Amino acid sequence: MAKYHEHIVSNYRILLGKPVIKGTRITVEIVLKKLSEGATMQQLSEQYHLSLDEIHAALEYASARLGDREEFVA
Repeated sequence: MAKYHEHIVSNYRILLGKPVIKGTRITVEIVLKKLSEGATMQQLSEQYHLSLDEIHAALEYASARLGDREEFVA
């Protein structure tokens, strides 16, 4: 599996620091949103010209960030 730090960057000059796929303005948020709406990884890859490793990195990043939180909604 891809190591997210190889593909995900956050720079305040790019979309005010939102995490994006390196070299693009495609946010981790948009990758998650499209997948939650039913898009497949293959469709994302073709539509946004992303590698499957980049898509996996976005998922890994989101999982790591959510894993840092200790708050739960009941």
